[in-house]
Amino acid sequence: MQHVITLSDISKSFDGDIAIDNISLSIADGEFLTLLGPSGCGKTTVLRLIGGFEEFDSGEIRIDGTPVSGMVPEDRPVNTVFQSYALFPHMNVYDNIAFGLRIAGMPETDIAHEVPKALQLVRLEKMAHRMPSELSGGQQQRVAIARAIVNKPRVLLLDEPLSALDYRLRKDMQKELKELQRTLGITFVFVTHDQEEAFTMSDRVVVMNEGRIEQVGTPKDVYEDPANLYVARFVGEINVLDGVITGVSETNYHAEVEGVSVVVKAKRNFAEGDKVHVLLRPEDFRVEVMREVNDDPELAEKFAKAMLKGTVDRTYYKGATYDVDITLDDGKKILVSEFFDEDAENLYFHAGDRVAVGWFEGWEVVLPHEG
Repeated sequence: MQHVITLSDISKSFDGDIAIDNISLSIADGEFLTLLGPSGCGKTTVLRLIGGFEEFDSGEIRIDGTPVSGMVPEDRPVNTVFQSYALFPHMNVYDNIAFGLRIAGMPETDIAHEVPKALQLVRLEKMAHRMPSELSGGQQQRVAIARAIVNKPRVLLLDEPLSALDYRLRKDMQKELKELQRTLGITFVFVTHDQEEAFTMSDRVVVMNEGRIEQVGTPKDVYEDPANLYVARFVGEINVLDGVITGVSETNYHAEVEGVSVVVKAKRNFAEGDKVHVLLRPEDFRVEVMREVNDDPELAEKFAKAMLKGTVDRTYYKGATYDVDITLDDGKKILVSEFFDEDAENLYFHAGDRVAVGWFEGWEVVLPHEG
């Protein structure tokens, strides 16, 4: 696999505060890679280091194998779309897009050919003569993208370009950006704090925290097999059960989880006596309700042997699904997500219901206990 960008042992500080702490990362040619993390985690700093707007303190950045230390932004084969779009208010759409080409000395006859092609890619062919003030937020964002791609960069850097848009438009632009990246075939490096946005568009996601990389992987890998508790909690709702390994076999582990003996599978190695976290997404749980058990001996036996027992606190209707807050008998609170049966008159679970909670073996993620 050819790597268009390589970061090796990069560190960066501002006034003695560490912003990037010795990170290494390779980005493949034609990849849509997203830097995901909360505000202040260093993701935008990484973008600015690649773009040349900041200089790193140590390490090396290569683009197409060439070190770029000291190289000014305009000499790098990358273009950046900023959160603010940064359009020239006194220029119409055509001139905003043509600006970089004119600075580069391209003849006007060639510019007249390239600008309409860029406008067509972002579906703004009829907006060429409008001023930025006459455009919606989504249209301004498309102009900023067209201005960036008209120069045919090797890499397009996008710094939270959708954050100012309303929910519906943001969703539409996520799809359009991904389709545009496929059409152009160039590398996109995207910055966001929105997990759903990152998962929707990305080939790979880089989860960052306090200037460090916590995990790199496909959206599926990051969601289903988080590297640590931080990643698990950041990329979606997660239930964290406390446990201890009580026995080890060739294929799985015996553990006591929230006071109940269970069998778990783990990709990491543990020894008897190790404290662990057992992680489950809300949709991973399967729940039986005690009121369905009283007159059914088979269900009664199943309830008696259930892994975890508790009481429903409340439910939240969410359309296709509904969430159920449950307090286990040992006091641990968990969240369960259930599909809503449209044919049912009411939700299946109600506050006060006694329930038995379990999951299919292997759906759990087992991590070393933190704290």
